[in-house]
Amino acid sequence: MSAALKGISSMATRQVLADLAAAWQEQGGEPVQIESVGGVDAAQRVQSGAEAFDVVFLASNAIDKLQAAGRLVAGSKVDLVLSSTAVAVPADAAQPDIGSEEAVRAAVLAAPSIGYSTGPSGVALQKLFERWGIADEIQSRIVQARPGVPVGSMIASGEVALGFQQLSELIHVEGIRIVGSLPAAIAIDTVFSAGLVAGSAHADAVQRLLAFMASPEAAAAKRRQGMEPA
Repeated sequence: MSAALKGISSMATRQVLADLAAAWQEQGGEPVQIESVGGVDAAQRVQSGAEAFDVVFLASNAIDKLQAAGRLVAGSKVDLVLSSTAVAVPADAAQPDIGSEEAVRAAVLAAPSIGYSTGPSGVALQKLFERWGIADEIQSRIVQARPGVPVGSMIASGEVALGFQQLSELIHVEGIRIVGSLPAAIAIDTVFSAGLVAGSAHADAVQRLLAFMASPEAAAAKRRQGMEPA
């Protein structure tokens, strides 16, 4: 049996990558082992060079930084999925209006606690709150998820009353109600990409894997996990 390709990813793509890796292996591809952790942690581990990875899956800008630093093979970046940010509340809570930018702002101001992640969507939300001029006002009510902890679990446990995270990370969480994606005016969409780690002994296999993951054949699996092909 061929040696397993070793990958690392952020939590946001954990389930879709598992589905795609399984489909790849079913058609005769090499075994794939992907560790999913917080995105910041994943990038730091690849950047350090202390561990041997073959492929890394992260937000597009994180892949760009690793490539610029020489940790990924130049030109190996492949865009895979587009993930939108959604809003959720506890399952037994009333659904707030999020039909417009003004409505979302009002919902945030009314919420006793607000949760978001350490990933790209969380960074974008912080900037949005600053642009709205409410960052200081709501600071004491914000709960930022610890790396690797889904915002959905914080909503389900009652730790936060209003949560923002990528739809793909919310759709399988029990005990929550997904209100919907953010309206177009303030949509937070993240492209997740992959890259071949410099020094990998399995470059050809990684390139074939990524070509499969980016192919039309993989589109249905991406949509099942609340994402769109990039």
